[in-house]
Amino acid sequence: MSDHKTPISRPDAARGVERQKSTSDAIEAFVQQARAMAPVSGEGSGRLVLALDATMSRQPTWDMACRLQAEMFDAVGKAGTLNVQLVYFRGYGECRASRFVRDTDALKTLMTKIDCRGGQTQIGKVLSHALKETGREKVQALVYIGDAMEENVDLLADKAGRLGLAGTPVFVFQEGRDSSAETAFREIARLSRGAWFRFDRNSASELGRLLSAIAVYATGGLKALSARDRPEDRILIEHLGGKR
Repeated sequence: MSDHKTPISRPDAARGVERQKSTSDAIEAFVQQARAMAPVSGEGSGRLVLALDATMSRQPTWDMACRLQAEMFDAVGKAGTLNVQLVYFRGYGECRASRFVRDTDALKTLMTKIDCRGGQTQIGKVLSHALKETGREKVQALVYIGDAMEENVDLLADKAGRLGLAGTPVFVFQEGRDSSAETAFREIARLSRGAWFRFDRNSASELGRLLSAIAVYATGGLKALSARDRPEDRILIEHLGGKR
């Protein structure tokens, strides 16, 4: 995947990536519209990958997720310094990504076009993609939103650890209370030096603020969070343990 192409889905066997099951709902005209969006680049710009589990089990909270992600975009939209890439997976081995863009209004529009489909989780693909992207040009943060994990956790842990070494923390937002998923998600966050958060209807407002804090972190690091100094910024700084 690159900033200049919108990749198509790739068979798991051909790419040697773990594949598993999940139940949720979300995504479609997204891909065609993403292709039409102009890529952006530039020094001093933060790069953030927003990855979504779009399998059937996520359908009940999909609208809420879209609203929270829109709040994240709004947090830095005026500054125009955050380059965001949307990645999603669903169905039978389908995993796609948009280009990195700064047009947050366009990204919010794309989110409304996503629809969910049954399929297995492909978190391994997401982590591998983030590793490849940050190898080309620094990715300051990966945000992952999902509710299930049916892959080899040891393989995911290895990739998460490599992201941590590369300085790309993974911020995991878990919907629901699947204990197996929680164990894996917490480990991914720990090894990547990121953070894990619960995502549900009762915490929607708080999580929306946390997403905006992550966007600020992606554009300016801990210094920007400290300067803004909102409650959500302090929570994120605490989770990051002062890492730059």
